[in-house]
Amino acid sequence: MFKRSEHAVVHRFATACRAGSAGAVRSLLTQNVVAVSDGGGRVITAGRIHGPGDVARCVTELVGPGADLAVEAVNGQPGVVLRDAGRVVAVVSLQVAGAKVAAVWIVLNPDKLRHWE
Repeated sequence: MFKRSEHAVVHRFATACRAGSAGAVRSLLTQNVVAVSDGGGRVITAGRIHGPGDVARCVTELVGPGADLAVEAVNGQPGVVLRDAGRVVAVVSLQVAGAKVAAVWIVLNPDKLRHWE
């Protein structure tokens, strides 16, 4: 079951991503935030990124303003699923620490996304 506070942070994160606002995303990240992306060699990814500025830019570039994304359960925790024309193109899980996001894991590997269809 989701903690209400974690769910609220994930919703704010999704709203900031949908708006395409790197500044709003950045305000939700801890100072030592890290993002890790996995393309499985099939999709080019940034790999491991550190710091709120770089992570916010990475996430907003991936998502883009007006993106079709939804807050859904990802590995038993609230996360974000990004779709393009109904097809899942990314799944983002978040580690929430207090009222901020401490870690972002982005799955872009099409093989790993198949079960989301």
